[in-house]
Amino acid sequence: MNSLTRRNFIRSTSAVVAGTAIIPHLLSCSPSKKLNIAIVGVGGRGEAQWSSCLDENGQAIHNVVAMCDVDDQRAAKGFNTFPNARKFKDFRKMLDEMSNEIDAVMISTPDHTHFPAAVAAMQLGKHVYVEKPLAHNVWQLRTLKKAAHYYNVITQMGNQGHATDGIRRVKEWVDAGVLGQVKEVIAWFDGPEFGPDKYFNKADNYPPQAQAIPESLDWDLWLGPAAKRPYNSVYAPKTWRGFYDFGNGELGDWACHTLDAPFWSLNLGMPHTTEALFHSGAPEGFLPDQSIIKFEFAERGNQPPVTLMWYEGGLKPENRPEWKIPELPGSGMIMVGEKQNIITGGRPNNAQLMMSKADWDNWVEKEMPEASIPRIEGGPQQEFFRALTGEGPLPGSNFDYAADLTEMALLGVLAQRFNTRVEYDAQNMKVTNNEALNNYIKEPVRDGWQYGEDL
Repeated sequence: MNSLTRRNFIRSTSAVVAGTAIIPHLLSCSPSKKLNIAIVGVGGRGEAQWSSCLDENGQAIHNVVAMCDVDDQRAAKGFNTFPNARKFKDFRKMLDEMSNEIDAVMISTPDHTHFPAAVAAMQLGKHVYVEKPLAHNVWQLRTLKKAAHYYNVITQMGNQGHATDGIRRVKEWVDAGVLGQVKEVIAWFDGPEFGPDKYFNKADNYPPQAQAIPESLDWDLWLGPAAKRPYNSVYAPKTWRGFYDFGNGELGDWACHTLDAPFWSLNLGMPHTTEALFHSGAPEGFLPDQSIIKFEFAERGNQPPVTLMWYEGGLKPENRPEWKIPELPGSGMIMVGEKQNIITGGRPNNAQLMMSKADWDNWVEKEMPEASIPRIEGGPQQEFFRALTGEGPLPGSNFDYAADLTEMALLGVLAQRFNTRVEYDAQNMKVTNNEALNNYIKEPVRDGWQYGEDL
């Protein structure tokens, strides 16, 4: 593959914020050439990645040449769909043996292994697509931003909403002054119930007791950089998100969707303070059933300070008469402006001003600002592929953007995890009011899993 110069890559990254950058073709042959894709994490969300390499008739758009998953049973559907792809359990072995055959790596492992897989791929010059949230702690996020530039690769985080028309509408309306000044953002997420077949699963005892490791699973590889512990089915295959050692709970997972629109359109940057206002209690290291988190952002140029409230576990803010809706949806986000308010769902796909249907229809017909931000066809995976072949701009949720969005979310997770107030110095990447919390800005890892230390 031909490479962009680092200077041109950085210039293109900056320009794409305005939606104008088109990068040169990255393949040595024509843009219609199929990419060679490696999948890390084949089961679960991994299906969204490998299925994006197929058209509606099941024919290959791009070549899936390698698939890696620590659990053969969970990966079986993907393995069977691509019988000619080489199969691995350890992504390090896959990259060692197949580096010359791979153009890009798509990563859908649990949160705690996003970072090592991504850095290992980037070190070899592979472009990377990583599911949200991008990484497990703040230091990893900052390092991924450095790595993308240092290794001169194209990156994408898979928060689908950032590729939608809805989030572009929000930014266009904010930029056009439709809302006026925005000082308040309110978001809520009605997470799935706890239970054996749900999104989160509580153990009968803490720490969870040892169980027999399934024959299909390499438990040591699943743990990756995390400290060793006995296997228990509450961790794997799919309910790990409730444990802070592996995931970041509802807030870490869904903020990358629900808070994407206000983060982008209001240019929020990092909160100087996050605080847990309500915490329903939880075993050590596990997320609470319910919580309320407050984020505070400083002035940004001519934009005023913003207070952002996050409710989860079925909690919601009180409805307000001026919002003109009978009840709030299950999950959603509202930006409160001096002139108008915007509401979206848990993702920013469908954005509307909060007014009567008649007023809304009239506004859409006569007053809605014209589209000014280029639209994306086919979702974030196709956006990523087009960037690699030179047929489109750099992805909007590249690591320069996605790492900041995720860092904002993880600062809220830190306040939630310890039911506390976090005062944050973003420039120095440091909690200033509680030194002990800095141990979670960069977490220890097991020997053999150190990546990015030299960046």
